[in-house]
Amino acid sequence: MHVTRGFTGRPRVPNAGLPPGQYDAGDDWPVLSVEVTPELAPADWTFTVDGLVAEPRTWSWDEAHALPASAYEGDIHCVTSWSKFGVRFGGVALDAFLDLARPAPEATHAVAYSHTGYTTNLPLADLTGGRAWIVWEYGDEPLPAEHGGPARLLVPHLYFWKSAKWIAGLRLLDHDEPGFWEQNGYHHRGNPWEEQRYSGD
Repeated sequence: MHVTRGFTGRPRVPNAGLPPGQYDAGDDWPVLSVEVTPELAPADWTFTVDGLVAEPRTWSWDEAHALPASAYEGDIHCVTSWSKFGVRFGGVALDAFLDLARPAPEATHAVAYSHTGYTTNLPLADLTGGRAWIVWEYGDEPLPAEHGGPARLLVPHLYFWKSAKWIAGLRLLDHDEPGFWEQNGYHHRGNPWEEQRYSGD
């Protein structure tokens, strides 16, 4: 496991805007990865939506950028106890990709998978309705590789391990299928406000 910073956390200070057990990381953005950061050029990046969809699709970097641009401005929360306020990510709402692939009525969950092989599971309801993005900008600059660039999944209302770095695709399923951390004791959903950190929380 490749860990660079952050798993020990910091003293926690009560803050009404923080989920329980979190601290405000301020300008810091800890780099936490289970894998070595890949060398993935935008020209080599693709994003696929397959599984229980009417039209499985794969987008290149240029094809993804041709979709309507969208941005997220708000907060993010990591299971390792840090939170960042007022961040801005730019990319495309995941709804734009799903609308083209057309999920089957029986699709209830998705497995997000990375170009590195990392996986994480999510209810489809957490990925639709303007709740998730494929992003390649942070603060109007290209998303750094150590934070998932050239592009990552962004699901800001869940703990950040659900926002898979170096995103390669989504496979839609009619059942829940745990990903890497979920198979290793983490919660299947990961709601920060309910402290769903580990299995059984």
